[in-house]
Amino acid sequence: MKTPMTKRGAELLRSELQRLKSVERPAITQAIAEARTHGDLSENAEYDAARERQGFTEARISDIEAKLANAQIIDPRLVDADGRVVFGATVDVADQSGEKATWQIVGEDEADIKEGRISVSSPIARGLIGKESGESAEVQTPGGIKRYEILDVRYE
Repeated sequence: MKTPMTKRGAELLRSELQRLKSVERPAITQAIAEARTHGDLSENAEYDAARERQGFTEARISDIEAKLANAQIIDPRLVDADGRVVFGATVDVADQSGEKATWQIVGEDEADIKEGRISVSSPIARGLIGKESGESAEVQTPGGIKRYEILDVRYE
C-alpha cells in the first residue's frame, strides 16, 4: 500500500537518511572500535551503549528506506481538487469562537502541529477532507465536538 507524502516530507526523510548513513553510522562504528580497545567486552558499558545505538540507527535507516519505497509523493500544486480539501492542501479555518488557524494536511511522518501541519489520519483532517471553502466541518476531538468553518483552501 502506498503512503501519501508531500514532496517536502520525502525530502526531509531523504535528508535524515543521508545523515544517518554518512554521519551517524561511521561515528558508531568508530565508537565500537574504540570501545573494543578497552578490553573485556562483557563488562564494557561504552561497547554496549555503542552497540545499542547502532541497533537503533540501523532500525531507523530500514524504517526510512521502507517509507520512501512505499511513498506516493504528492505535489499539492499539481492536484486537481476543484477547491476541495485534499491531501497536501493548506486550509484556513475558524472555530466556533472565531479563532482562526491554518493547517496543511500531510503524511503522518510530516505532521507537526506547531508548524501548522496535521496528519491526514488525524480527526481534524478526516473531518475537513472533501469539504470546500464556505462549508463547515464537525470534528470529534478529545475535548468534544468542534465545529470549523473553512475559510480558504490552497494548494501550495
